[in-house]
Amino acid sequence: MKDWFKMLTIKDIAKKAGVSVATVSKVMNGYDDIGEVTKAKVLKIIEETNYRPNANAQSLRTNKSFLVGLFFKDHQDSGLKHPFFRGIISGLETTLVENNYDMILFSTNWEDQFSYLEKCEFRNVDGAILMGMPKDDPKLVEFLEAKFPAVFIDLDIVTENSSYVISDNKIGARKAVRHLIELGHQKIAIITGESITVPTRERLIGYKLEMAAQNLKIRDDWIIEGHFSVNGGYESMQKILELPEQPTAIFCQGDEIAIGAMQAIEARGLSVPADFSLIGFDDIEISQYLNPGLTTVCQKKEAMGSAAANMILDLISKSEAGVEPIILETELIIRNSTRKL
Repeated sequence: MKDWFKMLTIKDIAKKAGVSVATVSKVMNGYDDIGEVTKAKVLKIIEETNYRPNANAQSLRTNKSFLVGLFFKDHQDSGLKHPFFRGIISGLETTLVENNYDMILFSTNWEDQFSYLEKCEFRNVDGAILMGMPKDDPKLVEFLEAKFPAVFIDLDIVTENSSYVISDNKIGARKAVRHLIELGHQKIAIITGESITVPTRERLIGYKLEMAAQNLKIRDDWIIEGHFSVNGGYESMQKILELPEQPTAIFCQGDEIAIGAMQAIEARGLSVPADFSLIGFDDIEISQYLNPGLTTVCQKKEAMGSAAANMILDLISKSEAGVEPIILETELIIRNSTRKL
């Protein structure tokens, strides 16, 4: 009997409920012009029979694949191991599944052979979500010109068919610097990520704005360009440790940068926060388990993923002409890597 249920069609559901196929379709697609009694009856039969729509039939009827493509790059080629993007992907998946969509993760090893648009067309996805690519990526030009539904994460691009989700990096950076200042620090350095990324630029602006607002000197030799990685943090902190005049606190633009900086400090026989206060950005899971626990600015990673999923579904459905960007608030998480002077 269970196997027969799997073979049910929408016509069978309509017959059992004593309604038209159009009515069943409207119930399944959330239309609000169906009476509550009829809706409840249809939904009960669907639940009892374990009915699942045939994906191929749905695609033919709606001209949609119910697939979203995910393009992911990071400058260290860490892929799905990247601790920040894992949280975003979790939020994406949850929201897409709730809306009867699946997600395809596109590999990056085809880059030289195919463009973003070609991959989307080959896999027949309805829309795409892109994370981590630089704004000057030449493959984006063709993609945007094709007016393909797209959502960018951490990349501020808006067109009629695309928009973006990002954290408020400027305000988040200001929160980090203000926390250090409130602890009595005035000599505050910053280790950045790659300069081509939007978060790097926005967080550097936030650092400078807060330093200026507090009438503190911004020194060029205390602005160290690094990489969003543990190795990048380690190497950048080594440069700071060689300076003739050293800061008392360091704002690291990413938690992995802060972890590397902490290792470099300890390798010199120094410690956090006794010799340097450190603050990160992201609040990746390991941050709370470090010794000392890392003070950081929390990005709401799963909320970013969920917002991006809802945004791409809006663009696919063409419910509105264009979608406004979403800028999410950050939260300062105080742990033990910062101390009062």
